[in-house]
Amino acid sequence: MQKYAAELFGTFWLVLGGCGSAVLAAAFPNVGIGLLGVSLAFGLTVLTMAYAIGHISGCHLNPAVSIGLWAGGRFEAKELVPYIVSQVIGAILAGGVLFLIASGKAGFDVCAGFATNGFGANSPGQYNMTAALITEIVMTMMFIIVIMGATDERAPKGFAPIAIGLCLTLIHLVSIPVTNTSVNPARSTGVAVFQGGWAVNQLWLFWVAPIVGAVLGALIYKFIGCTECCKTKE
Repeated sequence: MQKYAAELFGTFWLVLGGCGSAVLAAAFPNVGIGLLGVSLAFGLTVLTMAYAIGHISGCHLNPAVSIGLWAGGRFEAKELVPYIVSQVIGAILAGGVLFLIASGKAGFDVCAGFATNGFGANSPGQYNMTAALITEIVMTMMFIIVIMGATDERAPKGFAPIAIGLCLTLIHLVSIPVTNTSVNPARSTGVAVFQGGWAVNQLWLFWVAPIVGAVLGALIYKFIGCTECCKTKE
């Protein structure tokens, strides 16, 4: 149970830290952290948790990552459901804590925005569903390639959390205007259930696209990082 608890609390921190920065600090008058700050916040949550719980659970914090690692032969199928359930519970708990904090301000309206992911009229930059779908697939694909490469036994030891955290930061810098950046179904679910309405209606895309992207990324890395292939070339 320790690894499931680690995934729960790790995902809790990712959603509270990342979405919390967007809801509470990004638009603070004159000194708000803006899109760059939110991007860094998401990257830092993964980086800090990777060092804190990576040795316990692998620090997936993301159903798409768990599925991608399974597709890449790095994770057992029997662990998928408990990992994903733990991640979603942690994300919803974080969404609830963030809702309690944010609602402590007079005039707070969850319908005005709660770091939710969306497309069309609900995209920060008004990007359509096709753009959102492509963005989430490609960004998650690249995220999985970086994760598998950085954690490969041939990679430099001890630096994986830095590479993975910086990759997530870069992903947010690119894709916040398009979808508010998901690449993580648990992260999307954790805030969508409190926003309700359109956020729940559009949630399907932020499950389907990251999972598709994760599987593609895993298959690509299995091809380019194949140990036997590398030995053959040598």
